[in-house]
Amino acid sequence: MEYHTIITAILPTVFIIFYFLNLFPKPTKSKLPPGPKPWPIIGNLHLLGDKPHQSVAKLSRIYGPLMSLKLGSITTIVISSPDIAKEMFVKHDLAFSSRRVPHARTAENHDQYSIAWLPVSPKWRTLRKISTIQLFTNQRLDASQGLRQQKVNELVQYASDCCHKSLTVDIGRAAFTTTLNLLSNTFFSIDLAGHGSSSQEFKDIVGHLLELAAKPNVSDFFPMFKSLDLQGLKRQNNACYHKIFGIFDDIIGERLKDHKNIGDDVLGTLLKIVKEDELSLDDVKHLLMDLFAAGTDTTASTLEWAMTELLRHPEKMTKAQSEIDQVIGKDRPIQESDISKLTYIQAVMKETLRLHPSAPFLIPHKAETDVQFCGYFVPKEAQIWVNVWSIGKDPSVWSKADLFLPERFLENEVDLKGRDFGIIPFGAGR
Repeated sequence: MEYHTIITAILPTVFIIFYFLNLFPKPTKSKLPPGPKPWPIIGNLHLLGDKPHQSVAKLSRIYGPLMSLKLGSITTIVISSPDIAKEMFVKHDLAFSSRRVPHARTAENHDQYSIAWLPVSPKWRTLRKISTIQLFTNQRLDASQGLRQQKVNELVQYASDCCHKSLTVDIGRAAFTTTLNLLSNTFFSIDLAGHGSSSQEFKDIVGHLLELAAKPNVSDFFPMFKSLDLQGLKRQNNACYHKIFGIFDDIIGERLKDHKNIGDDVLGTLLKIVKEDELSLDDVKHLLMDLFAAGTDTTASTLEWAMTELLRHPEKMTKAQSEIDQVIGKDRPIQESDISKLTYIQAVMKETLRLHPSAPFLIPHKAETDVQFCGYFVPKEAQIWVNVWSIGKDPSVWSKADLFLPERFLENEVDLKGRDFGIIPFGAGR
């Protein structure tokens, strides 16, 4: 359902409620960032269209890189420049550290367990500490290098088989399957999907969850309707979560049958932490849900866009192939230790993430208190959108910003971990 459809469906009911309860927004003396004048009831929802990140980017060219919108009843502050993003994440990190949780993400109480949606709190710090110190250490990453190589080899073999059979390769689906199996082997030491006709249940459920997450929801713009779940998105998320948690329960149940040998993979580590009473089994299942959701589609979409851009620009493809031939040769597969030598391939990936971030907006933040920000007032509970897509195309930072030019990254060392605010595809701050 697109934004215009939401407006058409909800407008009569909202108008009646607002009329009788006298809930039209009251004027405020505080100076919000500039923005388009909101219509009664719907605010600026009609301006979002079917590609909100692009619509908001166009509006920011009129009203500035710090802009306010009224989306239904929700005050939304939109950030579209690297300098203002840096101001937010460096100087006002704590004030904007909470998240505005989409209603659908409260399915199965996921928001109360999720490291992605929890506010800064003891539980959030515990999950972050466990993830950093015990799950994703350099030692564990080094130990699983062979596994990653095996999964990449399987992907290459699948593509080769399709070529020999004159079959089309869906790069996005193939990359999604590879990433999913890489994660499931890292976590559980098993495959959960296949490139061919093998079981696709888990893959299809995760894919459906990601589709649901991309849909605009009446409940997020008019919280008074949350309990009605008018579009059924929370119910659909509940069904998906229930299926995935059922799969997790089966895997965990099998592992717990042998208490003396629960394994050395991620699940084994988490079950040991459960025994120490630092986590519950519910914590484990919700953490695994976060890791699968965050790690599958992002990698698949980035690879798909990288190949798309290289096919659009055959001269860039030739450069990438030449670098591999020169650095690796044609007689052996690429190893992870080779990546640091493949500077042009790295530049291709950075340019892909600049032009096509896997999520055009970062996870929506929320103001914990009233905040004076860049000379404007941001009210408590306001939603904060950081338009990563727009930041990556900022002409004040990137010359020829709309063009695919990996060469720009050969001249500049750019960090993708949230320290260079001209390109923050994975976010920054807390």
